[in-house]
Amino acid sequence: MGELDAAGITDPRLRASYARARALNAAHGRTYYLATLLLPRWKRAHVHALYGFARHADDIVDDLDSALTGDERAARLRAWGGRFLAALRDGVPAHAVDAQVAGRDGGQDGAAGEVSVLPAVVDTIRRFALDPGHFAAFLSSMAMDLTVTGYATWEDLLVYMHGSAAVIGLQMVPLLEPVDDSALPYARDLGLAFQHANFIRDVGEDLRRGRVYLPQTSLALFGVTRAHLAAGVVDGPIRRLLAFEISRARELFRAAQPGIRLLHPTSRDCMRTAFVLYREILDEVERADYRVLERRVAVGLPRRLAVAGPALVRAARAQRRYRGDAQISSRPPR
Repeated sequence: MGELDAAGITDPRLRASYARARALNAAHGRTYYLATLLLPRWKRAHVHALYGFARHADDIVDDLDSALTGDERAARLRAWGGRFLAALRDGVPAHAVDAQVAGRDGGQDGAAGEVSVLPAVVDTIRRFALDPGHFAAFLSSMAMDLTVTGYATWEDLLVYMHGSAAVIGLQMVPLLEPVDDSALPYARDLGLAFQHANFIRDVGEDLRRGRVYLPQTSLALFGVTRAHLAAGVVDGPIRRLLAFEISRARELFRAAQPGIRLLHPTSRDCMRTAFVLYREILDEVERADYRVLERRVAVGLPRRLAVAGPALVRAARAQRRYRGDAQISSRPPR
């Protein structure tokens, strides 16, 4: 049985939207997509939908159409996000949301004829009673990327990361079925940990987009300037800066780790796999001697499969064991 059939998704427009979100996750998510495969089959489509929403908003800001000016990107993000939030507020049927958000964009997320991810996102939000405020916060942080090029302090960066990362963790919590609400702070910390690992890995790539996410106070502590980073030569001060930020990221991972045990057993291997592989981004940066200015380091496919393979066996065992557990829905919510 396919993911959409397992989730009880029958409307052709919704199925097309979920398929589009899955394709985005498979093409760009890598670790995220691999971890999603460890969840019960009927849940996967909803995780794809959440990824697709975040990916498309990010594409508006950075990748969707390089010919757009910053102001044009901001206008597109406001229009797309504003009409999406209005559709949620006004109770527009999920399958009709792509028509509701049409406006100048023809009801599509990107290129002409491209299927919108929004019907799947709205359907997921309603099935799991997700907080629309998390999505509004995410869109606000994406808008910051169009005007803010750096952050003075760690506390300033955390304001951005709340919307761009912490709420991603909070969106996922209902799908992962925690044993109680004490899982929420851990989900927030895990979202922050994942993103800070990405910031460290992507210093060079972000710099080419005109942004430095590492706090200015950290740069100053080690005598590093934006011009220093832009020169592209990894020297002692830059290595010490990155080592400092890696230590900060590892502390976030340590803070988040106990939360995995608070999830339903059928969700733990998904999150444990993502946890291990995102944390190993930091190890890869160290193995590369911190050379993240000229290239993007990554956890290799053999290592990802080595982590995910045993986890897949454990996840399948947990899903068989808890199939009749009243705590976990054996069929999708209606």
